[in-house]
Amino acid sequence: MKNLKICLISLGCEKNLVDSEIILGMFNEYGYIITPNKAKADVIIVNTCGFIEDAKKEAIDTILDALDYQKNGTKVIVVGCLVQRYYDDLIKEIPEVDLYVRIKDYLHLGEKVEALLADKIVKKGMCFKPLNRLVSTPAHMAYVRISEGCNNRCTYCAIPLIRGSFVSRCKDDILCEVKGLVKEGRKEICLISQDVTNYGYDLTDMNLAKLLTEIVAIDGDFKVRLLYLYPDEITDELIHTIKNNDKIMPYFDIPLQSASNKILKAMHRRGSREFVLDLMNKIRNLIPDAIFRTTMIVGFPGETDSDFNDTLEFIKIAKFNHLGAFKYSPEDDTTAALMEDQIDEDIKTKRYNELMEVQKMISYEANKAFIGRKYSVIIEGYNEDNYAYFGRSYFLAPDDIDGEIYIEADKELEISKEYLVEITDASFYDLFGKVVSV
Repeated sequence: MKNLKICLISLGCEKNLVDSEIILGMFNEYGYIITPNKAKADVIIVNTCGFIEDAKKEAIDTILDALDYQKNGTKVIVVGCLVQRYYDDLIKEIPEVDLYVRIKDYLHLGEKVEALLADKIVKKGMCFKPLNRLVSTPAHMAYVRISEGCNNRCTYCAIPLIRGSFVSRCKDDILCEVKGLVKEGRKEICLISQDVTNYGYDLTDMNLAKLLTEIVAIDGDFKVRLLYLYPDEITDELIHTIKNNDKIMPYFDIPLQSASNKILKAMHRRGSREFVLDLMNKIRNLIPDAIFRTTMIVGFPGETDSDFNDTLEFIKIAKFNHLGAFKYSPEDDTTAALMEDQIDEDIKTKRYNELMEVQKMISYEANKAFIGRKYSVIIEGYNEDNYAYFGRSYFLAPDDIDGEIYIEADKELEISKEYLVEITDASFYDLFGKVVSV
């Protein structure tokens, strides 16, 4: 009996990607062949996102595309956030899918798949093991999820409805996973969660700063990046832990969503614009090379021109190196979806464009400050259009939001290897440099 070929399509965020990697690890351990080619797959798995309307539409379109391959005898399995949230609706609306599996049922994923493929599998016993991942990111980096769920209950967000309340992952499992990834040669470990800074609240004598201290004590040439920090949970202990450890990148990803105190309250976000500015000033005074990134929502219900202008003026003062934004969309079963004063789509679009135009110039000025300085850069690939290699340093996260460094080199460069690069020029979102040592 032949080994079946599996094609997995992962949608959504890095947290979802980790689930996809665990699923791939499960299939890989039991002799299945992983393929990126849907036409050659015996099984297509779609790991869906259900966070906002655009993500839900992408998920549905991807499922429908996968179903086209059923005429070849291909089985289609759909998992992830959309399934967790709309399980009964999906079964009713798209019954052609061979198997739906909710997140809460992942521990039984193996047996459900084996039941579906009963007459085709080579051996049984598959199970969902978080420490058995087939890492799909480039060879130099990996994501490590340190918790699941969220307790913040922002009024616009459906994540707690999908992923549940916040639960910290066992520290020993995290350390074991990091050790294994470092042993493989991973030089960048990105710690991810719905709320990284809340790690340890449900454990005894543990928090993010203490976890980081144990991670950086692991032998090896690697650095740690933190993604998604809730501002009022960034303690002095955490700031000093980052400042005093070269293995921790001084990269502060702090999604704020608004800088109008009125809108922050309506969003059920803790803190205020004044608190965040004080926090950023404190960090910049202690860590001059700190990088700041945020996310903003425009068009939240009740957002007036004055509220929006508060956010614009704030970002001009705060000067984030990187900023992303999205237009508010009402999500099922969230408090904000029922609020009055929903904003017209045209106004959302106008505000989005205005905000990003302001940020474009801020990012450009921030990028120009890198010119003439030298940084360690990991090479990620070669761009045929630009005739240049591209890569990242500590001030650019690996999620296609922050931009790239395009690099001239007289010699062939090795992908996933670090080089010393001098920054020679800057654009709005990208940087340009040359290798100064090979």
